[in-house]
Amino acid sequence: MSKIKVTQVKSAIDRSKRQKATLIALGLKKISQSRELEATPQIMGMIKKVEHLVITEK
Repeated sequence: MSKIKVTQVKSAIDRSKRQKATLIALGLKKISQSRELEATPQIMGMIKKVEHLVITEK
């Protein structure tokens, strides 16, 4: 599997519980925090749910 870098760029304040939980599941707790994750279908689906809060790089 390929790796993908995910960085949180917007706050989770005033977002739904589901979106906050998705960010935490991705390992993102603060703005500007980054994680390098495997690009599995499950991870890509989670990123799609919060794409307005994060940026991705390959």
